[in-house]
Amino acid sequence: MPPHSVHDLEALARRLRGLPGVTAKASIGVVADVFGGGDWWAGPGDDGAVVHDRGRDLIACGEAMLPAFVAKDPYGAGVAAVLANVNDLAAMGARPLAIVDTFTGPRDVAKAVLEGLKWAADVYDVPVVGGHLTETDGPPSLSAFGLGSAGRVLSATHAEPGQALVLACCLDGKMRDDFLFFPSFEERSEHLAGDVRTLAEVAERGAAVAAKDVSMAGMIGSLAMLLEARKLGVLVDLDVLPVPAGTPVEDWLSCFPCFAFLLTTPAAKVEECVTAFTSRGLTARRIGTLDDTGEVRVGDASGSVVVFDLKRESVTRLARDPADPDRGGRRSTGTP
Repeated sequence: MPPHSVHDLEALARRLRGLPGVTAKASIGVVADVFGGGDWWAGPGDDGAVVHDRGRDLIACGEAMLPAFVAKDPYGAGVAAVLANVNDLAAMGARPLAIVDTFTGPRDVAKAVLEGLKWAADVYDVPVVGGHLTETDGPPSLSAFGLGSAGRVLSATHAEPGQALVLACCLDGKMRDDFLFFPSFEERSEHLAGDVRTLAEVAERGAAVAAKDVSMAGMIGSLAMLLEARKLGVLVDLDVLPVPAGTPVEDWLSCFPCFAFLLTTPAAKVEECVTAFTSRGLTARRIGTLDDTGEVRVGDASGSVVVFDLKRESVTRLARDPADPDRGGRRSTGTP
């Protein structure tokens, strides 16, 4: 990868901060406004809610698809509804157990949505066990919810200075032309079910303690959400960052990949974590080391720039000063 100039890095930082998937995250703060929040583990915070049930940890999560996406590509929206939930469960160290969905809209759209849900459920080896469907003439609406079981939970509360930041991803695929989504379904379809369950394996071995799936906020926005719980920082080294062939680094950092996870790993466990993914034919590499600066930076041989300063800001508005009178009380479980 050719080195960036400082000017290029500053332009890159502005682009990454301004992604719609980043700016939209600020609205999550309303959850804490209403329900309160205390410690990120209790919620709201991570991508899945941890529910303790008779000695085991269940993970529950949910995703709503943008109505415009459902209307334009109902089959793709069905696929994405499963993908988003399975990735959220994986990022919590959970193996997926079931998906339920809710849909309202025209019958022909419903059929295409359900076909997408079924295809993705088969690929990820997770059953769609039920849901709700209402036929209407209005704009379509799709949400889906996942349930998983975790032997050892991955949580942002476990991240600490000195841990390695590892990117595990699939570089096989091609960016969509209409928006920044990097699918790997054709290339990895028969492997994806095992790929997402690898995070549960590294969690159980202690080879990772926290994780975040890279989603609509892009890689650096997703990283900021992972680190804001404890207001940690990191320098992401663009010179070692894995990037798909033919894809500009700016697009790779801005996109929603089918399979890309950021994991924090104890220094002594980095090789074990990396090998768990590379042994499956995936790519995994250490791209930084967590610190206590609160600054999420990107850099290369030419220098570095701060993209987010988590000591001064919160992407989701969840990481607020505990003394904030508008923060509200403690919430027992649940996440946005």
